[in-house]
Amino acid sequence: LAARPNSSVGSPISSMAAERSATLGDFAAKYVLSCAAATVAETSTYPLDIIKTHLQIASRKGEAKTAFGIGSEIISKGGGRVLSLWNGCAPAVYRHFIYTGIRFGLYEEIRNASTRSSPFTVYKAMAAGLISGAVAQFVASPMDLVKVQIQLRHVSNSAEYAGNTVSIVSAIIRKHGVAELWRGWIPNVQRAALLNMADIACYDFSKRALLSSNLGLTDSTPTHLIASALAGLSAALVSTPADVVKTRIMQQLRDSSGDTVAYRGSMDCLLRIIKEEGFLSLYRGFTPIYIRMAPWSLIFWVSYEKIRKLTGSQSF
Repeated sequence: LAARPNSSVGSPISSMAAERSATLGDFAAKYVLSCAAATVAETSTYPLDIIKTHLQIASRKGEAKTAFGIGSEIISKGGGRVLSLWNGCAPAVYRHFIYTGIRFGLYEEIRNASTRSSPFTVYKAMAAGLISGAVAQFVASPMDLVKVQIQLRHVSNSAEYAGNTVSIVSAIIRKHGVAELWRGWIPNVQRAALLNMADIACYDFSKRALLSSNLGLTDSTPTHLIASALAGLSAALVSTPADVVKTRIMQQLRDSSGDTVAYRGSMDCLLRIIKEEGFLSLYRGFTPIYIRMAPWSLIFWVSYEKIRKLTGSQSF
């Protein structure tokens, strides 16, 4: 009798399984690498984020404050500790473990899938950025809520603003239910989708344009610096209005009946800000946003490209 061939060797099923395993392994590796780069960038620039958040709330109260004044106030209320400027940094980093890992992994998967039969156009990049940013932020939205509550804990005496990340999450679930962790998720997702579209798509195409130009640039740090600077500016311009709306909705407290005190939703918030405070109020905090986003983008992209290179992964 002829020996039965080993059906598992070279079979379509075996090949598909190996391909899926390789794809998952590649996705996981890039997930970890992007989280590592995001941790470096987030920790380095976090004080500018907390100052930006306070500026947006001050605008709602009609208070005229500067970024320097708010920074000094935060330190003063924190007992003179400069580390008070890092209040809420932990959930911000936790958020990036979810948000950044998903958005970069998903963006590259969409990019790879869309280039199998046709070129990767700027419109595809924008769509990939919107989709990956929206999905990632929806999953990470609870950590964003906790971060804002810790940043503004002096605004309210609510127990929801006390303790660390775990205790705040527990208090919110106990008092309002699990769904409350996604309060403000609509403007949050809108902002993240726009920011992700501007950031990743701008970096991706800026880098490609620079490499294909006659400037003699290579896939190295100078190119990454220029592309990241353009990405940071683009992201700040596109995302600031949505960021203001997101912060206002997340900051507002609820009365005993459970109805929101100030805004009925993101559109109501947007229109009321324009009507009551003027259109430019949507860019309240733009300076610290950009001042933070520019170095954040620079630190992240340079770190990300370096980490990928050191680990043997292909350049972004």
